[in-house]
Amino acid sequence: MDAAGRFSDSTTQFKTYEDYLDSKVTPMDLFYLKSRELARKLVEHGHKGTVLSREEFEERKAAAQAAEAAKINAFYNRSRPVILASAGKGLKDNFLKALAEREEANRSGKMTSVIFIRDHNTLGQEVSGYIDYAHRLKTQDFEPYFSGKKRLMPGRSDLCYYNWKTQVSTSNPSSNFEVIYDNPNSLLFKNKRDKKILNVDPLSGPGEDSRRTVLQSDLYVHVVLYDHNIRTV
Repeated sequence: MDAAGRFSDSTTQFKTYEDYLDSKVTPMDLFYLKSRELARKLVEHGHKGTVLSREEFEERKAAAQAAEAAKINAFYNRSRPVILASAGKGLKDNFLKALAEREEANRSGKMTSVIFIRDHNTLGQEVSGYIDYAHRLKTQDFEPYFSGKKRLMPGRSDLCYYNWKTQVSTSNPSSNFEVIYDNPNSLLFKNKRDKKILNVDPLSGPGEDSRRTVLQSDLYVHVVLYDHNIRTV
């Protein structure tokens, strides 16, 4: 550990800067100087080696306290139950049921699912695309989808999108996947956490730690789910 690290650690041991200075004052110092205040001044001015200034002490103590608070908040967030948008919904369609089954795992990071949807948009145009489910869960409220108020559809900001009428095509990385076109025979997604490849070619296997599920849905022309499990050490 470097000097800065040792100083950062030391600040958490003391309530005040004076307590910090006192830790470097010896009984011999007090015997000869006859004054604790004078002994502190000698320490502060560097006569007993390198020490933090009052400003440095306060800054590092505040930083250490903030770091500790962040740790506590992270633990609290992990221990809090995940609020599921699908909870309490009387789901009947196979697709919505499948999304509900995967919601907690995608919210918690245990799984990253890619949703393929092919259907018609509000203009009657056939569109298809791949959606990063975990990313969408973080950026959108899914309650309207599970309650039937809205239909989940691929858009231009998703992993891949294609409008068969206008021939508009887009692709974008998400918080969980990179889009790879290096393979001339297939579209690939690279998971950003474990670097493993998800292959969505129906004639190939989906890849390590991944599973492909074709669903029959009354809501869409064609739906496929690709589930990639994230292994924890």
